[in-house]
Amino acid sequence: MEPASRPPGPAADPVAPGRGPVPRLLEDRPATAEALLAAVAAGDDTAFAALYDALGRSVFGTCLGVLRDPDHAAEVAQEVWVEVWRQAPRYDAGRGSARTWALTLAHRRAVDRVRSVQSQRDRDQRDLDLSAERPFDVVADEVESALEQTRVRDCLGTLTSTQREAVVLAYYGSRTYREVADELSAPLPTVKSRIRDGLLRLRDCLGVSA
Repeated sequence: MEPASRPPGPAADPVAPGRGPVPRLLEDRPATAEALLAAVAAGDDTAFAALYDALGRSVFGTCLGVLRDPDHAAEVAQEVWVEVWRQAPRYDAGRGSARTWALTLAHRRAVDRVRSVQSQRDRDQRDLDLSAERPFDVVADEVESALEQTRVRDCLGTLTSTQREAVVLAYYGSRTYREVADELSAPLPTVKSRIRDGLLRLRDCLGVSA
């Protein structure tokens, strides 16, 4: 899969210094990545575009190697290029090549994304484990049997938008948890947590005893 389209350098940072032509070591030879990065550090967005063309595939490939998902890799690669633009002044040629520096940023970003996704999954699983003591449907039955529709509507307004959307789809749209997850393009554990928390908040708002 091709890397995502080039992120605009200056647009990623509101303060963009002056621009200039891409530096060239010789009249007939393109500038090295190191020279381009030095120009990027000075705010040259033309040099940034040339650097992207030179290293874009490698940055994307590094992200893909860690994430194993082309869409996630493309998203993280975009973040890497924003970081390249912002951090270019900190590049020290004495500590390695521009290519190595950029790929190190890519690898770190990709690893951070993996850790973030895993952390969210762990939180979702903990929420599911805690909710096992009180099935969702028990709370739903309490709400539906104890209060009239008008009060339920009013209390729905106390939920967060994500909780309200999930609860309405599940209990007023007669959808299963899996169908709600598919419709919202959200992980099943996350959807279950939203429904559970929303129903518990509804119960409290409506004054239903536990």
